[in-house]
Amino acid sequence: MKKYFLLFLALGVAAFAADDAGQSMIKAYSVIAAGVGVGLAAIGGAIGMGNAAAATIAGTARNPGLGNKLSTTMYIAIGMIEAQVIYTLVIALIALYANPYIAA
Repeated sequence: MKKYFLLFLALGVAAFAADDAGQSMIKAYSVIAAGVGVGLAAIGGAIGMGNAAAATIAGTARNPGLGNKLSTTMYIAIGMIEAQVIYTLVIALIALYANPYIAA
């Protein structure tokens, strides 16, 4: 926890030392927010996909005749899970490159 505090403190010092402290600070925290957001989305997506695959494998093991139906449903669910991760990536890219909080 101390490491994170020191990291944020160093980021804050670097941001306030700049000529345009407000915009630099927003840019610095936007980078951190984008990285944390995409990381959390990737972890959540991976857990969701793992659960979907495990449930499909268990269902196919119980009833092999439904394997194709379960696989189709699993692929649709994995696509929806991955879409959420991609939406988070899009929001992160907007925060990095077209940040609405920075006055032009």
